[in-house]
Amino acid sequence: MKSTKARAHPNIALVKYWGKRDSERILPYQSNFSLTLAPLEVTTTVELGAGATSVELNGKEAVGQERARVVALVEAVGREAGRALGPVRVVSRGNFPMAAGLASSAAGFAALARATRAAAGLPDDVRATSRLARTGSGSASRSVQGGFCTWHRGSRPDGEDSFATQDFTEAHWPELRLLACVVSSLVKDVSSRDGMQSTVETSPYYPAWVKDAEAEVPRAREAVRKRDLASLGALAERNAWRMHATALAADPPLCYLRPATLAVLLELPRARAKGCPVFFTLDAGPNPVLLTTLEHVARVEALAREAGASDVVRCAPGGDACLLPEPLF
Repeated sequence: MKSTKARAHPNIALVKYWGKRDSERILPYQSNFSLTLAPLEVTTTVELGAGATSVELNGKEAVGQERARVVALVEAVGREAGRALGPVRVVSRGNFPMAAGLASSAAGFAALARATRAAAGLPDDVRATSRLARTGSGSASRSVQGGFCTWHRGSRPDGEDSFATQDFTEAHWPELRLLACVVSSLVKDVSSRDGMQSTVETSPYYPAWVKDAEAEVPRAREAVRKRDLASLGALAERNAWRMHATALAADPPLCYLRPATLAVLLELPRARAKGCPVFFTLDAGPNPVLLTTLEHVARVEALAREAGASDVVRCAPGGDACLLPEPLF
């Protein structure tokens, strides 16, 4: 038996991924840009040669599509290694609340890809790991490396040129902070996966969204290079609003915002007018993530709670997915 454990951090997209050109291989229509977040993490142990295949996620046995995606990734590693890996035991646990709106699947599949390739004896290969993680969850391709990463849309039908690369390490902007604001813990009526498909198929704004989002990626990289929070924040807000506008134009309309979401967002221009640098990004859900700097964290957290956030999770730039020496079980 071979048991390997890996750790990975979730990430938040500053230029969003919204829509697949290939749903089976999880290939995006446009490139996107993200930041990996610490101290949030998922640890995943893979044991090859187990008595029977089992998948445990946060203390519960996975079933259905959730289990199938994990098993499919393990089988893909077996094909790369040139042999069937046999029954496998997978145990994955996260240290952050699912209600925060930070996708645990990104960290989970990045850690799974890292651990399974190592357990199978494959050499460390960042791009191969990113491509593999992408097949479990698209955003997982961006959690294989830390700091700021670009997931390249690629153009090949087989997806071999669609992977994430690191633009800047987590050490590039040490004073940057992000606060995940929980304003609602209710399960979304429409999942991101289904929402993307509906938006692609029915929103008249979608072609414009793809063109606009692709053009924002190099602008975001330049703002990060300069550590220019005002430019990056304005871009992140613009991109988030446009993604949600595209979803709102779907048929039927998709509205992921809630009154409490808007209550937080509408406070930000007022805070900036008073000298507090704070901006937001917002995935397909009600819970915004606020960008600021270390010296303003307490002020921004207080603002979010006063506007209605029931919980605020403080984050900083996180590092690469890595192997860990100790077993999980």
